[in-house]
Amino acid sequence: MLAKYWKKIGMLIIIIACLFNIVAKLVKKIPYIDQLTQSAQYVSNQEHNEEK
Repeated sequence: MLAKYWKKIGMLIIIIACLFNIVAKLVKKIPYIDQLTQSAQYVSNQEHNEEK
């Protein structure tokens, strides 16, 4: 029975792996954006403090 459906099972595994990969990248991307925002705020505050 497995031999009859091996292509469908393989495609299902590949689709699940691709979806998992996409979700993992999206989850990791959000903290990276937060980190960039915090870095930009820090630089802005440092420039503001140097002007005083």
